[in-house]
Amino acid sequence: MAQKILIVDDEKSIQESLAGILGDEGFEPTCSDSAEEGLARIEEEKIDLVLMDIWMPGMDGIDALKRIKETHPHLPVIMISGHGTIETAVQATRNGAFDFIEKPLSYDKIILAVNNALYLSSLEKENLILRQRSAPKAVLIGNSAIIERLRVQIERVAPTDAWVLIRGEHGTGKEVVAQTIHRLSSTSSKPMIEINCAAIPEELIESELFGHEKGSFTGAVTAKRGKFDLADGGMLFLDEIGDMSLKTQAKILRILQEQKFERVGGAKTISVNVRVLAATNKNLEGEIERGTFRADLFWRLNVVPIVVPPLRERLQDIPQLVESFMEEFSRKGMGEKRFAPEAIQAMQHHSWPGNVRELRNFIERLAIMTPEPFITGELIATLLQVVPGSSSPANPADSGSRYLRYNFKDARREFERDYLQARLNENNGNISATAERIGLERSHLYKKMKTLEIVD
Repeated sequence: MAQKILIVDDEKSIQESLAGILGDEGFEPTCSDSAEEGLARIEEEKIDLVLMDIWMPGMDGIDALKRIKETHPHLPVIMISGHGTIETAVQATRNGAFDFIEKPLSYDKIILAVNNALYLSSLEKENLILRQRSAPKAVLIGNSAIIERLRVQIERVAPTDAWVLIRGEHGTGKEVVAQTIHRLSSTSSKPMIEINCAAIPEELIESELFGHEKGSFTGAVTAKRGKFDLADGGMLFLDEIGDMSLKTQAKILRILQEQKFERVGGAKTISVNVRVLAATNKNLEGEIERGTFRADLFWRLNVVPIVVPPLRERLQDIPQLVESFMEEFSRKGMGEKRFAPEAIQAMQHHSWPGNVRELRNFIERLAIMTPEPFITGELIATLLQVVPGSSSPANPADSGSRYLRYNFKDARREFERDYLQARLNENNGNISATAERIGLERSHLYKKMKTLEIVD
């Protein structure tokens, strides 16, 4: 979609000239005859940039600039004037103008200023989004043995420059792990640039990752820096890496190895220094066997593997998770709820196939839809369809149904991992005690745990 530029000038000839040159450059120009009309248009429409004359009947451009910066501080404004002085230019700049251009207008200078202003504006918006996302610090909640081991792994790898492959089912908190690694890293002062590989169409992912030059494809009206470029000197988080096409995987591999790339439509080689975190919910070994994921890319990313456990393997963390979610929703004005011990126990008897994300959504639903301030065990048992006082889900088949999406080899691997993790939890992570309980030699159990990536 073309970026809309508002031209505010009382001279029709200036409006027509600017509209013509901006239209030829791929922008969408729109005009207003007065500052008052321009301010109204800004409130009614989505404007990306304003070209504002200073001397106009009624409200002048400087007063209009002040009004714009009060209500739309991130909207770039370029001032133009036929009677410019140094004092006027300084006054405009102090009040937030991006640039000041004198008449008669140099159209090359106008286009350069417009492109620079829009580029800076896009960076400011991206930084604002990143700051908003990182404002509430994501933390791993729980004190189970498996979560403590995960914290130790994160604390070991975070200060290094090693690349990390974060694996786990949907909703387990892979992004939280990535954010924690970033927060504890030496590049925490710089933003972690994130990209969801599954959410971007294949035809656009190269532009998102590497950037593009102006005119490189339909709609590329300006040059754009890619995620690798923005992450230079910092960290790039590739979420859902298993959903990339083989074509994109090949290009990613080359860039990961060389730390060099060219923008789409460009010939200049750009060098970067980027630390990569990647995450996936897929069994990449199985994807490699099926030919949908490159083995060389897997080994390049899998420098330090970290596995985020599903919620069913750390049910003892549910009380803390519920308390944390309830505090969050209470701060948002959803009211306070108290949970009976039986309610917590009922939640611990559920298998939670959607993991921590499912639990959070469930607590939010309770906070909004339950009028009573006290949540009983009967209510939870009814909503989750669990048997009060039982030690397993109401339908035992549900706990094993997830294995049906694997072939036999992968299903056996997943079952062994779940079984050993559950046994380790019963023994508070004690390998010797677990080996004795299940009838294995300690060395054989430890080797098996390494194979299944239960230990680092």
